[in-house]
Amino acid sequence: MSDQLIPANIVIGDRTYRIKIRVQDEEAVRSTVKLINDKIIEFKTQFSAKDMQDYIAMVLVWYATEQSSNTRTDLDTQAVQDKLDQLETFLDRMKDNQPV
Repeated sequence: MSDQLIPANIVIGDRTYRIKIRVQDEEAVRSTVKLINDKIIEFKTQFSAKDMQDYIAMVLVWYATEQSSNTRTDLDTQAVQDKLDQLETFLDRMKDNQPV
């Protein structure tokens, strides 16, 4: 049963959260939590803030921006791939003397 949920304790900042995750997602969740905590530490060394909530907010903005950038890059890559596919089809037709 691949959708079975398992309990997991994760720590973000200075708080522990008990969540349920799918077994196959455990490694990705733990990796993401590590990334979040690493960024919190990085922001703590670069900026002064009132409390942990401020650092978590900074990480949230950073993470959302990264995802948005990755999405744009993926869309740009797909557009380039679509154009290359069209060009390849065009060249194949030219090679085979088919009408374009």
